[in-house]
Amino acid sequence: MCSNTRHLFRFLCSAVGLIILAHLLYGCDYARMKDDEAIQTYDAAMPEMPKNVVSVKDSYDRLREADAKDLKNPLSFSRETIERGKEKYGFYCAQCHGPKGKGNGTVGQSFAPLPTDLQGSYVQQQKDGELFYRTSFGYKRHPPLAYTVAELDRWAIVIYIRSLVDQTKG
Repeated sequence: MCSNTRHLFRFLCSAVGLIILAHLLYGCDYARMKDDEAIQTYDAAMPEMPKNVVSVKDSYDRLREADAKDLKNPLSFSRETIERGKEKYGFYCAQCHGPKGKGNGTVGQSFAPLPTDLQGSYVQQQKDGELFYRTSFGYKRHPPLAYTVAELDRWAIVIYIRSLVDQTKG
């Protein structure tokens, strides 16, 4: 009797083990996972570049070699451009230069000397192209933003910097 119980116990353990193994193997459907979109994202083909598009590398190199004084702002001085520049300034510049461009931003307070006062004559007397160039490629401790901020947004920031002086008069 004891021998039969032992055989029955082994049989039941084997049967339970086989059932568990079957469930585990059934749950791992490797063939289906192989076709999953998340697994094959790196196989996707890149879209074809549209015609008449200037590559970023060429544009960057041409801008880098340009004379900053000859660069012309493609945007007009308008309420919409000032608002666009103000928004981008808030994202990328206000932390150091402060909300009104006075050089008193929260992060900028840890610098010695403090960041430049953008309302001051040193900045305001520069041409738009010079401000754009320095914003794009950096100047002294100022970080280059050409890789971070879109070109037209940098031009809009220049217009916003110009508007800071007008705001203080009104």
